[in-house]
Amino acid sequence: MEYKNKQKELREKLLSLYFEANAGHIGCSLSCIDLLIALFEIKTKQERVILSKGHAAAALYTILNSTGEITDDVLKTFYKNGTKLSAHPSANSFENIPFALGSLGHGLPIGCGIAYANKLVENHENVFILMSDGETNEGTTWEGAHFAVAHKLDNLMVLIDKNNLQGFGYTKDVLGDTADIAKWKSIGFEVIEQDGHDVEKLVTSINNFKSKKNGIPKLIIANTVKGKGVSYMENKLEWHYLPMNAEMYKNALTEVAHNYR
Repeated sequence: MEYKNKQKELREKLLSLYFEANAGHIGCSLSCIDLLIALFEIKTKQERVILSKGHAAAALYTILNSTGEITDDVLKTFYKNGTKLSAHPSANSFENIPFALGSLGHGLPIGCGIAYANKLVENHENVFILMSDGETNEGTTWEGAHFAVAHKLDNLMVLIDKNNLQGFGYTKDVLGDTADIAKWKSIGFEVIEQDGHDVEKLVTSINNFKSKKNGIPKLIIANTVKGKGVSYMENKLEWHYLPMNAEMYKNALTEVAHNYR
């Protein structure tokens, strides 16, 4: 497959970052890395990608390293004292991290503001928001959604990383499935649902949405697997938090090499 090498390379780099830092949030980064690959494949230099689920910071950092925005030397400082690459991304250091990220429920309102401003100055660039399904429990998300519809923000595209798990349980058991296609359609979004790990199909869908200027904001519900690519992490709540020991790291690399041949 066209993107398998990149999926493998970035997963290996992401795992290395987390192992060296002895840090958690691995599962949620592995669930969204393919979405970020697709977004940075098609975005223009001027278009903005907002990683609302900022706890998946390492996924964003590895992408920006692959595009050359974050150097190898800077990437090695992840989680270290004085780093620009903290557990949640901070602003003002990199062009493609324009806002501090990770206060859940803030990404969509921020994106709505950028999209609305672009409309006012007749800037036709799009804004992309990558958020978690858990974030659809947040009231600010729904305020942002209604704002987007009311102001006909067809330059706004939301991708929901629907891995069905959040910090303390299955999403359906916390406040119910609010990353639901019917709910978002009823508000006024144009919505599709698809595999969030099929980069080729994601690129096609995003490009199709980019071409549709019909006064309707767009949303892709991306069905994903928390910990995708490493079997002992997949669909496991604990990998929202746990770091890897040396044996786990070795096994993770072996599985990624096998799964993305």
